Amino acid sequence: MPTQDELTQAMLSGISFRKAPKAQPADANKVKTKAKKKSYITGAHGSGSAKMKARIRERRANRGKK
Repeated sequence: MPTQDELTQAMLSGISFRKAPKAQPADANKVKTKAKKKSYITGAHGSGSAKMKARIRERRANRGKK
């Protein structure tokens, strides 16, 4: 419950409603998972499934190129 002083202040000077500033997290531009790192995408870390996925991506990218 607002006090009498707060009510008086609001009536005399008015109330302004503004949007709160959006806070950016400090690590917004960082890579969060290993799956987004280059070596994991290309399969260079030794995982068979990652190598297979890299080959599939490469073939898809080269589709239609001659």
